[in-house]
Amino acid sequence: MIRILSVDDSALVRRLLGQVFGAEPDFEVAFARNGLEGIEKLQSFQPDVVTLDIHMPQMDGLATLDRIMLERPCPVIMVSSLTEEGAEITLEALRLGAVDFVAKPGGAVSLKLDRFGPELVSKVRAAAGARIPTSLRLADRVRHRLGARLAPTRRSTPSTPKLAAATGQGLVVVGVSTGGPPALEALLRPLTADFPWPILIAQHMPATFTSSLARRLDGLCALKVTEISEPTALKAGTAYIGRGDADVVVARRGAVLTAEPVASDQAYPWHPSTDRLVRSAMEHVAARQLIGVLMTGMGDDGAQAMAALRAAGGRTVAESEETAIVWGMPGELVKAGGADFILPVHKIAARLESLTP
Repeated sequence: MIRILSVDDSALVRRLLGQVFGAEPDFEVAFARNGLEGIEKLQSFQPDVVTLDIHMPQMDGLATLDRIMLERPCPVIMVSSLTEEGAEITLEALRLGAVDFVAKPGGAVSLKLDRFGPELVSKVRAAAGARIPTSLRLADRVRHRLGARLAPTRRSTPSTPKLAAATGQGLVVVGVSTGGPPALEALLRPLTADFPWPILIAQHMPATFTSSLARRLDGLCALKVTEISEPTALKAGTAYIGRGDADVVVARRGAVLTAEPVASDQAYPWHPSTDRLVRSAMEHVAARQLIGVLMTGMGDDGAQAMAALRAAGGRTVAESEETAIVWGMPGELVKAGGADFILPVHKIAARLESLTP
């Protein structure tokens, strides 16, 4: 039985969520009308998963999430709006420890329940098996239990990097889904501005969120980080994030290697599709000049394509189970025998540096 605590100030949304969760025989659900009530029920109900609205009176979603992560860490799914503001808040929630989010449909939620419901159920099931790292905000939790006043941790923003002028001779392709934004931060922040190969990323997300994610990472990394919204020549020292709600593929325009957004292909169930990205890269770049990285995420997107890449002479890295929030995608690559290296997320950047010229 999966115990779900759903925190939302809207009586209509709570009723609809009750219908969605009540249709599942292995779900037990409790509701809270706001963050304060949710914190009270956290200990008494002992949920396996929390779904958490962002905008609530008295204690909003971020403040509630902060308390959950300090008092009783468990998988949290944020229920977010598909606005730019909603995207920024959701990315901050993922940084604070939420494992995933679901986009709340606009307008009449009840009319879109047939799409929203199955996605939410799928994500709740994945979250129930998600791994919350024991080190997550450990110092904050200790201070909280000792009653110390908590001050928010702020990271310094690096100075504007000097962009690499030369186009790399190879390419790093990355696939990531559930738990992706913190994993991408751990991957990209250690890399220097002169990293010799472009990095092309398929992160499963709506378009509103990928643009916000690119801006956030660009402010944190020495590498330049940008979203692919139009055909773009690939350059060293830059990481490119495929625009959400579509796919991104590698192409050539003359001698120039490019990344291009394309309409999503229904032959691939997740978007931007890692499988499609990797296979397109293999059409235009020699396998020995490709490195595939598959990180946290539910499902198996990228596993088959990266196994084929390794068989053709490319090199592949799978995030290890010890750090992956959901060891679905990288786990499937390992099971397929397609991983040259199985590494915790904080060691992948160093391996990339050792594999590139």
